[in-house]
Amino acid sequence: VQLQASGGGQVQVGGSLRLSCVASVRSFTTYAMAWFRQAPENERAFVAAIDWMGERTYYADSVKGRFTISRDNAKNTVYLQMNTLSPEDTAVYYCAGDPSGGLEVRFYDYWGQGTLVTVSS
Repeated sequence: VQLQASGGGQVQVGGSLRLSCVASVRSFTTYAMAWFRQAPENERAFVAAIDWMGERTYYADSVKGRFTISRDNAKNTVYLQMNTLSPEDTAVYYCAGDPSGGLEVRFYDYWGQGTLVTVSS
């Protein structure tokens, strides 16, 4: 399984970005997907997760109401729409996938390479 994340960049406070992650896997619908982020000198932290068919989503408290995770199984792609960005959202964002899924790093075996999001004031 290979995951390719994209969509990061620099944005001003209050702006929006949409991250994408394309999975090279035959049976994408058997993988729960998630986004994590890692700021400098911090551990990788959970951001959002979505179940296999996109019916259930989960969010970290810090992003609830601002970020939306979604998936398009026909395109083997998971998205993270990020609105009302703040400097605290600055981090490298990683997509992750696993047949089981969960809300912690340890539950995911497959990871993308990361995409940098920088929010400037």
